[in-house]
Amino acid sequence: MSADPLSNAKHLIACESVTPARGPVFDMLEEMLTPMGFEVQRFTRGDGPEGSEEEAVENLFAIRKGPEGSQHFAFAGHLDVVPPGDGWASDAFVPQERGELLHGRGAVDMKGSIACMVAAVADIPAESGTLSFIITGDEEGPALHGTRALIDLMRERGDIPDMILVGEPTSVNRLGDMMKIGRRGSVNIWLEVDGTQGHVAYPHLADNPMPKMVAILAELDALVLDEGTDWFQPSNLEITEFNVTNKAHNVIPGKATARISIRFNDQHSGASLSAKITAIAQKHGGTAKPVISGEPFLTPPGEFSAMIAEAIAAETGVETEASTTGGTSDARFLKDLAPVIEFGLVNATMHKTDEAVAIADLITLTRIYTRVAKAALARN
Repeated sequence: MSADPLSNAKHLIACESVTPARGPVFDMLEEMLTPMGFEVQRFTRGDGPEGSEEEAVENLFAIRKGPEGSQHFAFAGHLDVVPPGDGWASDAFVPQERGELLHGRGAVDMKGSIACMVAAVADIPAESGTLSFIITGDEEGPALHGTRALIDLMRERGDIPDMILVGEPTSVNRLGDMMKIGRRGSVNIWLEVDGTQGHVAYPHLADNPMPKMVAILAELDALVLDEGTDWFQPSNLEITEFNVTNKAHNVIPGKATARISIRFNDQHSGASLSAKITAIAQKHGGTAKPVISGEPFLTPPGEFSAMIAEAIAAETGVETEASTTGGTSDARFLKDLAPVIEFGLVNATMHKTDEAVAIADLITLTRIYTRVAKAALARN
């Protein structure tokens, strides 16, 4: 089973694993890796009630050690998926081949890529070097007890990779046309202005918080954070919520709240942007509570990206684009361990109804992953 990416993908998709993932889907991955000589360590973090950010998450670290002093190459990814939603042509967790496509939740994001990773290492001799899998069940959720917990474990064990490839679906129009060599950072900030509730006919007895909040949001909306860099698009600030929960037409509200989201490049940090927004909020009589989801990172073009580009070209003839566009991934944590690049399947149907992967792409991606891993392990 392990050497066949289509079979692997079907087995993984058939394990329902809406985030946070636990149990059967990890059983299946362990069953694939153990016969190939991998030592598999599984653990659970988080102990809060169901639906909370502290809900239990399962993680898996698997390693097959090569000769002493050999290179260590790691594949990383997640087995949790987003809820399927309604309107599927067939059961989202019953993998189904229809024509040239394999349908099922996670086919693209990212059980399909993990299936290819497993099949790829089946063709790599153990004496080539050390291979590992860094797999979480919490990438689609709060990401509190997933990859960050795996990083802690790897540091405790002393098993630090030399390079990490994350199998997120990065391709856009065809397999191989884009890899991600970096990502922007992300911070969400909750804004609040307190006032004094009162009757609209007696404004002198009240304090309306809305004009203050409008002033905060207007100043934030007018901000130009930067013009972008050679590798990053300009940072952007978006107002994502504005609420006063006022159900009466003749009442001045007592509180106004809002939320903004900033995706930022490496000219900023989460802390510097949080300080800037907090100062603006305070100037107008408000407060700000930031939550930093990740910092920007860049794996500069070089040996690692060249390995991936050469493998893609050899198998597809496609010239890949190195990009930093898009949202965040767990690469934002893994970059603290080793150089990290993301490359995977075509992302057109990820998170959508009837998510599907081209069966031919599973075969081709497996060959690309094999080439990349062999090249990484052959480094001096």
